[in-house]
Amino acid sequence: MLFNSFDFGLFLVIVYLLYWALGTKRRIPQNLLLLAASYFFYGIWDWRFLGLLLASSLIDYFAAIKIESSNSKTARKSYLWLSLLWNLGVLFAFKYYGFFVDNFVALFTENPTPNQYYFWNVIIPVGLSFYTFQTMSYSIDVYRKRIKASKSLLEFLCFVSFFPQLVAGPIERAKSLLPQFKKERKFNYQNSKEGLRQILWGLFKKIVVADNVAVVVNAIYASPEDYGSLSLLYASALFFFQIYCDFSGYSDIAIGTAKLFGFKLSKNFNIPYLSRSVSEFWQRWHITLTKWFADYVYGPIIKKHKRSYIWKTIALFITMTLIGLWHGAKWTFIAFGVFQAITISIERIPFKVNGKNVSLIMFLTKIPLALTVIYSFALIMTSCIFFRASDIQSAFTIIKRIGSYIPSENFTLLIGWKVGFVVLLILAEVFTRFKAYPLFQLEKLFPKLVRWAIYYFLILLIIRFPGPKEQFIYFQF
Repeated sequence: MLFNSFDFGLFLVIVYLLYWALGTKRRIPQNLLLLAASYFFYGIWDWRFLGLLLASSLIDYFAAIKIESSNSKTARKSYLWLSLLWNLGVLFAFKYYGFFVDNFVALFTENPTPNQYYFWNVIIPVGLSFYTFQTMSYSIDVYRKRIKASKSLLEFLCFVSFFPQLVAGPIERAKSLLPQFKKERKFNYQNSKEGLRQILWGLFKKIVVADNVAVVVNAIYASPEDYGSLSLLYASALFFFQIYCDFSGYSDIAIGTAKLFGFKLSKNFNIPYLSRSVSEFWQRWHITLTKWFADYVYGPIIKKHKRSYIWKTIALFITMTLIGLWHGAKWTFIAFGVFQAITISIERIPFKVNGKNVSLIMFLTKIPLALTVIYSFALIMTSCIFFRASDIQSAFTIIKRIGSYIPSENFTLLIGWKVGFVVLLILAEVFTRFKAYPLFQLEKLFPKLVRWAIYYFLILLIIRFPGPKEQFIYFQF
């Protein structure tokens, strides 16, 4: 059930009306409805994976209770490892087993047969990487005594399966989301307005911008050897905006949908194309994932070596490689992560100027924003070539052709009115860059007539100029 489908719209209206029809101060009935709606929503994708979702929830729920109640440090660690091994084991079995087996066999076999050593061949459960990370962080935080273990199974099941963010985030922490299921929710007209506006903006980014831009990107990346330098450069730049509008569009719809039910989800994007550096980019892009790896991977590695650049660099390479691998079991994603690690480590190299310790990041903050944006965009766009390419060889072919100044005979045919949607997006987000999103608190900016003109204009664009309907890119992760 895609967010950009009529089915989801109908589903959302029905659940919304039933939810508030239960009345205020009806927390448990509301939670039961949300749980049923969430499992129905997930079951529409593939009902067979509902058991996996429930199993992950139950194991982490009971493991956390045992972690909290155990007086023995050994017992606490044992239950923590039960949670971690289950979640990482499920991820490995469904997402990475084939990748590692294929590459291992290729090392020792001259003519390997694909899938020769697979004991199963299944699709990856949608949202697997998101909800396993969410439940793992819960177990770790209980072990670290940052939060108390939930005593309510209903609230915990809702926390894991909350349908607005179940399949593609944001990756919520228990400290933030779980208490919201404990509170009484009262209908708030302003929240509903804000939720609908954010959903509208998310649909515009996905349907009008991302799906239209995808037409050009898909055509060029399908056969990069047929296109020249300018065309490949153009497609690579467009892909950055495609994946941004696709994923941040989903996040906006998820956050807006949660608002309709009285919940607040974490902000996941903050205009990443205005970053001054690659380091800053990762503070603005998929923020909840970056913070997850910073807290549970990078932080523990450098805990005893916070002043060591070498240890920080080692931790950075491990973290960014894992972030790349998190996206999928492909060498292109690993190369994407390693590329990020290399550029960020270079930006952080310490050197002395007039007796003061400085770095490239500090230098970039002192030069005009336009120049630093060009710098960071060029590097991120290059890394996105690895992210989008079908394999490593294709990625290097594209980079080589871009750097070889090969004429682009069909380039003028590729530039059409669709790129205007990207320009509209940039203007709207830059103009309102200090707001949560461009339609936030329009009452303070425009009179009612202008506001409704904006709404109808966006709705017209969504209806009149939809691109080919595509699944959200991050559903595959």
